[in-house]
Amino acid sequence: MNLNTLALSPARQNLWRVIIIRLLVLMAQAISILGAWYSGLFALEWLPLLLTLGLSGAVSLLSLLRLTRSWPVTNLEYSMQLLFDILIHSVLLYYAGGPTNPFASYFLVPLTIAAATLSWLYTAALASIAMLAYSLLLFWYHPLPLFEMRTGENQINIRVIGMWLNFAMSAGLITLFVVHMAEALRKHAERLAERREQSMRDSQLLGIASVAAGAAHELSTPLSTMSVLLKDLHADNKDPLIQEDLELLQEQVRQCKASLQQMVRSAEFNRSQPHSMQAADSWLHGLLERWQLMRPEVSCRLRPLPEGKVPLIKDSPELGQSILNLLNNAADACPDNIQIGLEWNEQRLRLCIRDHGPGVPLHIAEQLGTAFVTTKGKKGFGLGLFLSQAAVERVGGSVKLFNQDGGGTLTEVILPVEHD
Repeated sequence: MNLNTLALSPARQNLWRVIIIRLLVLMAQAISILGAWYSGLFALEWLPLLLTLGLSGAVSLLSLLRLTRSWPVTNLEYSMQLLFDILIHSVLLYYAGGPTNPFASYFLVPLTIAAATLSWLYTAALASIAMLAYSLLLFWYHPLPLFEMRTGENQINIRVIGMWLNFAMSAGLITLFVVHMAEALRKHAERLAERREQSMRDSQLLGIASVAAGAAHELSTPLSTMSVLLKDLHADNKDPLIQEDLELLQEQVRQCKASLQQMVRSAEFNRSQPHSMQAADSWLHGLLERWQLMRPEVSCRLRPLPEGKVPLIKDSPELGQSILNLLNNAADACPDNIQIGLEWNEQRLRLCIRDHGPGVPLHIAEQLGTAFVTTKGKKGFGLGLFLSQAAVERVGGSVKLFNQDGGGTLTEVILPVEHD
């Protein structure tokens, strides 16, 4: 991950803002203490205050230095930075009048930031610590005569109690409502992004489907011609080796015609017929038999299936074709020793296809799965993985590719299990 990508990280950008706010507040605090020193109106504990401000400045500089590194900013680190601001403010208030200080309500600033950028758990923890710090400051602090307005010995002024109640109510409202409002906005933005992506994908699928329907109609004539010519060649040639090759070619032509017919009819089939339920092992064996007819040069091995009850899977032409596309991708990468595994639990089914090809190039790894992006150069159209992902995601599954140690790619397909 490069520095430009890191700079766009929301957590990193928010941490930058927190440090900038801290430095601005630190400057204001330093000016206030300097003014108190020269005015002589306050008898402050100067050394602890200066040490606290120095610690805040040092941590800010270290945080800025840390942001130049390539380490990701986690929510825990971000919340610890806000906790540091709360603790620093608590120490400053302890030596500068406690709750009678007009800046006591600054506790709300880090809480508001937390509520807008962090989850409920982190915000609630920070709010609890801020409430505890404010409550302790009601009883333990260095009083300043200019701020003190007491009605009696060791009796807290009603104004101070009102300030505490106001802080408690504000902290509670921020924690309860702002967090949920920010979370709702984040989820809404995520849903809009997902819908935009889905709309773009549907538009691409519609365009591909329109072109495919026209291509299927145009290819039917040359395939029929090839079938007739192959029958004539088979009748004219008596060489067993040539006849065997011609029979293989005839089988391939029949498979192409069947695939085209299935593609043309699949839309009408989906509207008029429900999806069929099949046992996962029978479904996979049927696909592999069909694939071996299409790719007889490929050597593959199916790992032993788990014991116990075999789950059901919702089969459809699109899902079957998507698995065949993934198998063809593995065969195109390396046709030798392709390993296929199937395992399941009560919720999901996991199909693994392991090839020993060159793997996925890192410079296009994040783009794979989008239309017209391929690792096959001019030999590929960049549609196989795109269509497979769309079909699998439509039934609630996912497709992921992983580079393997020693070379090759592991294609993982997760599918939901259907229950009786």
